[in-house]
Amino acid sequence: MAWHAKEVIRSIYDLDDPDLARTFVDELADDLQDDSCPPEVHSLGRTLRRWLDHIVAWHEARATNGPTEAMNNLIKRIKRIGFGFRRLRHYRVRALLYAGRPNWDLLATITPR
Repeated sequence: MAWHAKEVIRSIYDLDDPDLARTFVDELADDLQDDSCPPEVHSLGRTLRRWLDHIVAWHEARATNGPTEAMNNLIKRIKRIGFGFRRLRHYRVRALLYAGRPNWDLLATITPR
């Protein structure tokens, strides 16, 4: 049942009309919160209800903060790996290197001490 619910949720993003998406998610959240559903699926229905406006906003603008979250995750991983950088320059160079395809001209202007 949980797998089927996940697949139905994935199909939300195939819809092009924001109004249709709102109706679909609203009805799906109601269906998933039925008493016959397992607790995990019931929780998924509540989550859909909380995120309804955000899901519809994606359908209206087709924009997401995914790239920003990915960059924040990358920076946090670098911070954990570095065990505390003493200089911001070193932290910045490491972040640029981990991000891939760094601007080497910019890196040449940064001289670690």
